[in-house]
Amino acid sequence: MISRIDLRGNTLPEGGALRDLLPRAEFDVEAALEKVRPICEDVHHRGTAALIEYAEKFDGVKLDRVRVPAEALKEALAELDPQVRAALEESIRRARIVHREQRRAAHTTQVVPGGTVTEKWVPVERVGLYAPGGRSVYPSSVIMNAVPAQEAGVTSIALASPPQADFGGLPHPTILAACALLGVDEVYAVGGAQAVAMFAYGTSGADGCAPANMVTGPGNIWVAAAKRYFTGRIGIDTEAGPTEIAVLADDTADPVHVAADLISQAEHDPLAAAVLVTDSLALAEAVEKELEPQVAATKHIEDRIKPALAGRQSAIVLVDSLEDGLKVVDAYGAEHLEIQTADAAAVADRVRNAGAIFVGPWAPVSLGDYCAGSNHVLPTGGCACHSSGLSVQSFLRGIHIVDYTRDALAEVTHHVVTLAEAEDLPAHGAALKARFGWKVPQQ
Repeated sequence: MISRIDLRGNTLPEGGALRDLLPRAEFDVEAALEKVRPICEDVHHRGTAALIEYAEKFDGVKLDRVRVPAEALKEALAELDPQVRAALEESIRRARIVHREQRRAAHTTQVVPGGTVTEKWVPVERVGLYAPGGRSVYPSSVIMNAVPAQEAGVTSIALASPPQADFGGLPHPTILAACALLGVDEVYAVGGAQAVAMFAYGTSGADGCAPANMVTGPGNIWVAAAKRYFTGRIGIDTEAGPTEIAVLADDTADPVHVAADLISQAEHDPLAAAVLVTDSLALAEAVEKELEPQVAATKHIEDRIKPALAGRQSAIVLVDSLEDGLKVVDAYGAEHLEIQTADAAAVADRVRNAGAIFVGPWAPVSLGDYCAGSNHVLPTGGCACHSSGLSVQSFLRGIHIVDYTRDALAEVTHHVVTLAEAEDLPAHGAALKARFGWKVPQQ
């Protein structure tokens, strides 16, 4: 059901050579880019008419309009199962607690007497959020995108999610209910690359969508390709690929827990990655044995879980030591990394590359997906070595404010002039000399 990669008995290679030995799904955004280009430009030129046409082509839904009526949001919330509503409200509450603490305050540094640099943090003005609507419905992703944007102070937030034939061309009602709980009342029944194009270019008319400064939220390869296409025109969070879990475990781990956690991410998608890294052959064998009955007892077996576990992106990786295990998980850079070892907190503290780290047996990835308070929009495909998950900081821009007095400028003018002339940019120096009668102030 899941393959093994045995790295025991040899010195582990470094850097890219080690990464090349580890399992990873194929996710060719560059190839998808050429297919989304004409869709994006069609939305640019035809606006809402193109969105309606693509809804019929890709989603099998004939729409009269793409903007979701306010009444539909209210109705979805009114009809929401009370237990689901309570769970969503608790998820929102915990996410707000964590993300509210992330907001940065302006800070002023006195560089010299009379010379200061202040860094202030300003939220982007308008954000487009994307909530997938394919194999599963993800109201949790609405929360994970909307809460940090709101806590950052973004004043204009819109959301797009694919229209659903089963719900009269509207996005899934649980998505709409989550929007209502969060106070996001600008919602569009638009999916895929065309949703990103709508936010990037904007559309006109009574059903129009104003252009956004930034687009965030997970999606399929077409959404990722559209984000790449518009990078530079809009800000993005990340080009999200298939979800990943890596578990670093020793012989203290419970194979029942490990198997359950691997399956929990495999049920997302046939390309989902489930990786166990361990120095314990006994644990590896126990997990392999435990996978069989747990998979048989769950849902989505043939279309998601089995292909995900059997795919090239999933494996049990055997190493000689926990030290080698740390090298492997750092090289892998998992979206979600569980540490199920003795003294798990100390081991977790040594990890450098992961989207989020889950410490010990009582902090499974599923907790982070919904109710830990952390954000589940995280870097995939090894991008955790250079990127972070979504946070309040994602929606803030740092702006430096430079304030110098005459004397403070005079004191440093000779250095500025010297550097300007060294770079053959004499007009840079002249801009200072003009303030002092074209003479460099004496030091």
